[in-house]
Amino acid sequence: MNEPIKTENTDIMSIYQKSENILSDIQNIIETSQRQAYRAVDTILSQRNWLIGYRIAEEELKGENRAEYGANIIKKLSQELTKLYGKGFTKTNLYNFYSFYKCFPEIFHTLCGKSQGVLSWSHYRVLLQVADSAARSWYEKEAYEHAWSVRTLQRNINTQYYYRILQSQHKDLVEQEMLEKTSGFQNDKLEFVKNPVIAEFLGLSSNTDFTETDLETSIISNIQKFLMEMGKGYAFVARQQHIKTEKEDYFIDLVFYNYILKCFVLIDLKTGKITHQDVGQMDMYIRMYDELKKGTDDNPTLGIVLCTETDEDIARYSVLHGNEQLFASKYKLYLPTEEELRKEIEIQKTMFYLQQKEKQSEQMYSEGH
Repeated sequence: MNEPIKTENTDIMSIYQKSENILSDIQNIIETSQRQAYRAVDTILSQRNWLIGYRIAEEELKGENRAEYGANIIKKLSQELTKLYGKGFTKTNLYNFYSFYKCFPEIFHTLCGKSQGVLSWSHYRVLLQVADSAARSWYEKEAYEHAWSVRTLQRNINTQYYYRILQSQHKDLVEQEMLEKTSGFQNDKLEFVKNPVIAEFLGLSSNTDFTETDLETSIISNIQKFLMEMGKGYAFVARQQHIKTEKEDYFIDLVFYNYILKCFVLIDLKTGKITHQDVGQMDMYIRMYDELKKGTDDNPTLGIVLCTETDEDIARYSVLHGNEQLFASKYKLYLPTEEELRKEIEIQKTMFYLQQKEKQSEQMYSEGH
């Protein structure tokens, strides 16, 4: 969980307290050290991004037409920094660093980095979405004092929590509802491990193992093999591909390129019934792929949303920009049918559950002996 960066003594040697349960004690040691290591990285990440924003703002003052001069600086910096350090220095990110400094000029009191009550960079990235400075300051204060996770902060901003609290005559009821709605966000111990921003900062690949359940992993792995073995022009591109918007981080389960159709094919698996939001999310993926990845000679990106509910249609195909006619007449020759996908997922679910039962039986047998 992304938590505010507290300034009090967080040395794990000082925090450690022995109990009568050795396993519990060691679990606490491991989890505490992981959280402290994460917070230490996030502290430096916040300082780095603030300083980059500060330096860009200082440089901007040199130009007569400051806005245009600043835009040119950011464009050139993005190109050079990406060459030197890879991901993480897009124009959007650099604008965020600049906005970070402009919106929070006082959070680091001196350039040597002394600070008090500082949130994580992930929190600040969310707070930058709030244009109202009074609301932004309130969310910042509440997030720090009540140790809101990033997901809790994002949810509260999205639902206009600040304004609802101001207008309500029963503030305790509004707060109680918020606590109930965000309780799952606050209790995710592995949230900090999943954070792609930290992995990007450290120059590491994001750990996507935590984004899939065992069942999802099994189904996705076999759908990947199934499509590759169809012999209809599929080339594997990526699995759990990270796509970032201003508000959220998303992971597309599977990405292929079909060299016969000359288009990307995106596949997303849902463990429940398909909703309109799922299809809408896939359409967003398609738009982003068409904008960022599609070549001038490529056809529009296709999306397939799968679900594991056997009493529902197993797939929804999605294609934008008015290409439904093309999709119906040509694309379906090279895409698996809904029935083929249904059968493949049912096979994989059956195999998975049989393997789980076998593992449980082996475990029970070993424990009995």
